[in-house]
Formats: sequence, C-alpha cells, structure tokens
Amino acid sequence: PSLDGYGSLSRRKQDDNRAGERVDVDSRKKDPADFALWKSRKPGEPFWESPWGEGRPGWHIECSSMIHKLLGEKIDIHGGGLDLTFPHHENELAQSMASCKQCSDDFSRFWVHNGFVNVDAEKMSKSLGNFFTIRDVLERYHPKALRFFLLNTHYRSSINFSDSLLNEASARCYYLYQTLVDCMGVLGEEVPTLADCEKHKESKEMLSDALRAMGDDLGTQQALAIFSPALKSMNEFLHTKKGRKNPKRVEALKGYYSGISEVLKILGLESEDYQAILDGLKVSALARCGRTAEEVENIITMRQDARKNKDFEKSDQLREELMGDGIALLDTPQGTEWRPVSIS
Repeated sequence: PSLDGYGSLSRRKQDDNRAGERVDVDSRKKDPADFALWKSRKPGEPFWESPWGEGRPGWHIECSSMIHKLLGEKIDIHGGGLDLTFPHHENELAQSMASCKQCSDDFSRFWVHNGFVNVDAEKMSKSLGNFFTIRDVLERYHPKALRFFLLNTHYRSSINFSDSLLNEASARCYYLYQTLVDCMGVLGEEVPTLADCEKHKESKEMLSDALRAMGDDLGTQQALAIFSPALKSMNEFLHTKKGRKNPKRVEALKGYYSGISEVLKILGLESEDYQAILDGLKVSALARCGRTAEEVENIITMRQDARKNKDFEKSDQLREELMGDGIALLDTPQGTEWRPVSIS
C-alpha cells in the first residue's frame, strides 16, 4: 500500500496478512491489500451512476463520508466491535487520512472497540437461537440493573449474559440504592452535596479513585468496586448499635452519601428518586418469577400466621419458596419486608 502507517490501528503487519483466503483477490488490484472506494455494479444489487461507472459505495467509504459530512474532519471517539478493527476501521482510517492529509490521531482521537456478547458462555447469534434485544432484557430487569451489569465488565472484554449474573447485578443495585434511601431516612431532607464529600477523607479518596479508574481506559469495573467498603461502613452507621451511638455518625453518613452520589453521576447510575428505583427493581423481580405483589403479601401473611401458631416448619417452607423465586423476606421491628435477591 502507498499510505504510510497502514496497519497502525490494528497493529498488523502487511507481511502477516494472507490475501485470498476468504475471497479471491481482484485481478485489478495493484496490491492485495488495496480496497475499493467504489464497487462496480453486480446483477441484482442496487446501483448509482458515477464518474467511475454504475455501482455503489464501498463498505468502508460510507462511514468516512457520514463522519466528514455530519461531524467534520476530526472526531473525538469512534466505536465498534473488536471484529471491525481490521479491515473495516483500518481502511476507514486510511482513506480518511489520505483524503484529508491527516495523521492517524487527526481523524479520531480515541478508538473504542468493545468485546463480544456471549449468552450463558456461548456466542450470541440468531443461528443458535439465543439472540435477544435490549428491549427483551428490560421486560425482566430494571434499566439501572442492566447498566450496573454492563459496567461491571470492561468494554473491551467479552460480556456473558446470563440470568444468574443479571439477578446478581439487580440484587447489588437494590443493596446500593436501599443504603442510600436508609441514609436519607437518618439525614432528613437536607441532601448532602459535593462540599460534604470534600470534607470527608474517605469519600474524597473514593471520588479520586473513581476518576482515576475511569481515566484509565474507562475502568468501570474498578469504579464500581469502590462502592463496597463505603456501603459496608454506611450500613454499620445505620444499623449497628455501635454505629448508631457514634458521635460522628451524621457527618460520616453525609460524606459517604455525597461521595457515592458523585461516583454514581460519573457512571450514569444517579437518580433524583432512589425509592422509585427500589420500587422498579421489585416490579422487575415480580415479572421474572411470575408473581404479583399481592401474592407475595399473602404469603407473608400466611408465614406470620404460621409463626404465631408455632408452625415453624411451614414458616420456613414459605420463606424458602419465595427465596427460590429471588425474593427474600426480612423481619424488622416495623414488620416483614421483601426485596429482590440473586438466586444461587
């Protein structure tokens, strides 16, 4: 090829490419690595008139043309699947560099290639019958739970869709937002701000660590992991006798709440109403197990009656029945509550 730097995006050497393995090399090519900007007309295909004869745009030129027309000669981020790195994106970059006399960084500042989607450890495809859409997933899982699940895998890694992993993400989401709701129950109407985060050492470090993780090739998995110690400390302040008596309890809760809120904003997981998310997560859990809220409440009442009658075997049976459907019962001083949990 006549263009210097061809292969830099995919880090491929021309000597390693083996032309003609998938399709025969076109005899009109001066070099096997050449690619067409305009494809000659073939029977049965759509075509247009052009100075080069009847035909259609080449696969790679379509993207360059749209980018240059709608976004300009230079863009910030160009995305796509790993399988598009070569030859599609490599050729797209080459023709854009050649037409605009650009170096590689002048076309797109960042190339973001995502990993493949697997379903229960098998590649997702229509031929295997395991193909589904985002709309299909959202019928059974809350959007925040799905986002939490996706963020927990680095974008360049293959992601494995399975009910067990999505259930686990949904349960983690519930724990996160329930902790924030419980926190506001203590703090009242005064919503903590970024200033509270700046005054709290642990939360200030948490925000700094999250920004560092995101600055390192969008390390969303590392950013999510930052929540665990903070949530553990918050629940100790909220629910343990020692934590409730701690004189710095309110100050610490403000700091943790504000720190987590700032990281949630970075990840697109924030909300103005966390209770509404909890309610939505419960609705999704009911959809997955095919129960209604009334059914669950009736089972809770039956369990309470069994406990009053000291029929603990039946009480445990009812609890386990719901647990098998991903619904956990929690006995509190205010009564029995239920929440979604992952099914082991």
